[in-house]
Amino acid sequence: ATAEDLKIELDNVLYSVGKAELKAESYATLNSLVSLLKANPSVKIEISGHTDNTGEAAKNLQLSEDRAHAVYDYLVGHDIAAERLAYKGYGDTQALVSNDTEEGRARNRRTEFVIVEK
Repeated sequence: ATAEDLKIELDNVLYSVGKAELKAESYATLNSLVSLLKANPSVKIEISGHTDNTGEAAKNLQLSEDRAHAVYDYLVGHDIAAERLAYKGYGDTQALVSNDTEEGRARNRRTEFVIVEK
């Protein structure tokens, strides 16, 4: 399997529009990830942020990075060692579907993680 196959989307990790601030609805999903990481102490992950193609590419890249960093900060704040975590923003470079519809744009705005070491 390639790393591409191992991406896990974090459903219901939501942010304020145009910001990297996590909404409270995100906590249940993130707490599940905390539990998973605590139960598997050797696992290391990379958190990735993705945006749709609305607006400037450079701003989207920064926003996606800031959002991935917000998830990283949440995990570190819940006693997950920083050395087990990496984060990266991909902006709109890894769209899953077309950005031509609101549904497509919503689908492309996402946070994922990939296991980099077991």
